[in-house]
Amino acid sequence: MFELTARFPTVLPARLLAEDSARQVLPNRFDLWLGRRFGELACRLHAHRRRLEPLVRRVELRWYELEALDAAELKQCVGESARRVRRRAADPDALVEALALACEVARRELGLRPYPVQVLGALVMLAGGIAEMATGEGKTLTAGLAAVCGALRGQPVHVVTVNDYLAHRDGTSLRPLYEFFDLSVGIVQGGQLQEERRKAYACHVTYTTNKDVVFDYMRTQLAQGVAVSPRRAWLKRALGEDLGRGGGIVERLGFAIVDEADSILIDEARTPLIISRERDTGVGEVCAAALGIAMQLEDEQDFRVDSQTRGIELTEAGRDRLRELVEGLGGVWRSERQREHLCLQALSAQRVFQCDRDYIVRDGKVQIVDEFTGRVLADRSWERGLHQMVEAKEGLEITPHRDSVARLTYQRFFARYETLGGMTGTATEVAGELWASYGRNVVSIPTHRPVQRHIGPTRMFRSGAQRWDAVAQRCSDHIAAGRSVLVGTRSVAQSEGLSARLTELGVEHLVLNAKQDANEAQIVALAGQPGRVTVATNMAGRGTDIKLHPDVAAAGGLHVILTEFHESKRIDRQLYGRGARQGDPGSCEALVSIEDDIFERFASPARRLLGRLAPSRDELPGRAAALLRWIAQTQAERVHARVRLDTVRQEARMERMMAFAGRGE
Repeated sequence: MFELTARFPTVLPARLLAEDSARQVLPNRFDLWLGRRFGELACRLHAHRRRLEPLVRRVELRWYELEALDAAELKQCVGESARRVRRRAADPDALVEALALACEVARRELGLRPYPVQVLGALVMLAGGIAEMATGEGKTLTAGLAAVCGALRGQPVHVVTVNDYLAHRDGTSLRPLYEFFDLSVGIVQGGQLQEERRKAYACHVTYTTNKDVVFDYMRTQLAQGVAVSPRRAWLKRALGEDLGRGGGIVERLGFAIVDEADSILIDEARTPLIISRERDTGVGEVCAAALGIAMQLEDEQDFRVDSQTRGIELTEAGRDRLRELVEGLGGVWRSERQREHLCLQALSAQRVFQCDRDYIVRDGKVQIVDEFTGRVLADRSWERGLHQMVEAKEGLEITPHRDSVARLTYQRFFARYETLGGMTGTATEVAGELWASYGRNVVSIPTHRPVQRHIGPTRMFRSGAQRWDAVAQRCSDHIAAGRSVLVGTRSVAQSEGLSARLTELGVEHLVLNAKQDANEAQIVALAGQPGRVTVATNMAGRGTDIKLHPDVAAAGGLHVILTEFHESKRIDRQLYGRGARQGDPGSCEALVSIEDDIFERFASPARRLLGRLAPSRDELPGRAAALLRWIAQTQAERVHARVRLDTVRQEARMERMMAFAGRGE
C-alpha cells in the first residue's frame, strides 16, 4: 500500500479479533469507550481527508494528460501501470497513475466522468478507511476505481454488497472498466452451484453479498479441516497432516470493499452467522406440545418480555407453573433445562415474532425478512429450535432440527482481510464504533453538487389510523402537483395496510416488499414517473437509485414520506436519501404515530408523559415529537451496541474454550 496507509490502520487497535485464539483477549469496556471517542474525534477533524486531497489533485492533472492519448497509447499505459503497481504497491506515484488511468477508462468505456469526490472516496478505501458519501454521489463507480487499483497491486478484491440485486447490477455495469485492464469479474448470486462460486471467487474482482462471502468462507474452512481453531490447524501442520488446501471456495482474503459499511459492519453484526446440519429428532410433536403449554402461561405473572431486546425470562412462579403443566410427560420434558428452553422458544414464537414483520409465509415455508433491508433471507433459519416453533405456530410442515457446526461473526471475519475499506451514506453516527471494533477511520466526503433536499417538519399523530389518513392525503396532494412519491414503511403488514387505504381513496400505486421482490427492478424504474406513488419497505432504502422524469424534476422532484422512525437514525437518513440525489430537487417528511413500536419499546415512560399533553389535539407539538424520537433512537442504539459487544465477548470466550476442540468457526 502507499505511504498514507499508516494513517489508516488495517488491524484492530489491540487485535481483539485476531485469528490466533492464543492472543485473543476479551474486549475491555473502557478501551472500547476510549476507542469510540477517538474515532468520533478523528471523523470530525477531517485530518485524514486533508492528507489525501493533494493526491486527488495529482490524479486530476495526470488524467488531463491521458485524455489526449488514442486507444492504443492508452492501452500501452495500462500495461505499464499494471506492472509498476504490482512491483511497487506502496509507491504513491504508481497509485496516482493507476487511478488516473481508471478515470479515463471509465470515461471512455462507461461514458461516466468520475468527480474529484469519487477519486477521494477511492483513495480513502484503498487506504483502509470508510468513505461517507452522500446518497446519489456515485458509490458504485467509486468502488470500481478502488477495485481496479486493488486488483492491479495483486490483491483479490471482494466488493461486498447487501443483496444479490446490487451485486449483479454493479458487477455487470462496471465489467467494461475491468476488462480494459484485463481484469476478470465474478458475480456470486444466491442459488449458484459450488463450482460456479469457486470460479467467481477466482476472478480478480468478485461482487458478492456479505452473507454469501462469510458462508462460503466457512464452507472452505470446514472443507479444509481448519475451520475453528488456528491452534488446531498449527498442531496438524506440525504433525504433518494434510489440511486439504486448494479445494475451498474462498481461498484468500485480500482487499474488501464493503458497500453500505455501517449496515454490514454495525447493524448486522449483532448476530453471528451459523452453518448447521439436519438432525431428525421428531421435533414436530415436541413443538406442538411446547406451544400448547406456553399458551397456558400468563404474561408478567409467569414470564416477562424485555421490549427492548425482545428476550423472554421465566419467573419463579412461571417455573413452578411449567413444572405442573409437564407433570406426567416423559422424554425431554423431564429435564428442567430442556423444558424451560422449549417453553421460552415457544413463547418467543407466539409473543415476539410476528408474521409479515419478522417473516413471511410463502410456498408453505417460513421465510425470514431482514429487518434492515426488508428482503427475504433465502435458505436462512433461526437456530435452537425457534424456526420449528414458528413453523408449528403457522401450521406448516416442520423442517428437521439443525445442529450448529460452524459460526463466525462479522467482526472476526472482516478483520482477516489484508485491507478493509468501505463506503456508505451514513457512517458519522457510528464512526466511534467502527474505529473501536474494526480500526477503521470514517472520512466524510463532500458532495459534488449542493444538496437541494427540503426536509419538512415531523408530524406525530395520536393514533396509527390518523397517521395513515394523513399519509394518503399527502400522496394525493403531491401527485396532483405532478410529483412522484415514495412512502417508506417498517413492515410488510404496514405496506399492505397502506396499500388498501390508498386503494379505497382511488390513488394508483405500486407496492414493493418481500412478497413482491421479483418485480423490484420494474417498480424502481417506474418510481420517478409523474403521479407515481410507491409504497415500500426498507427494500427501497440502501442502494436504490430512482431516476426522475424531467416533468417530475420540474415540479419539485421526488417526495419521500417516512411513516415510522427506525431504531437507527442512519436508516431514516437512507430513506430520505432516495430523493434529491446528485443535485436534483426533492423533499421529505416524517408522519409518525405515538403508538409506533419504537416508542413503546424504547421510550415508553416518555411516550406516556407526552401522550397527556394537549389531549384534545390530534397531533403533538413538533418539539415533543423530536424529543421522543431522540430518546427512543438513543436508547435503541445503546441496546444494540451492548448486544454487539456481548456477541464479540461470547465469541472470544468460545474460541478460547474450544481452541483444541475443533468447534466454533
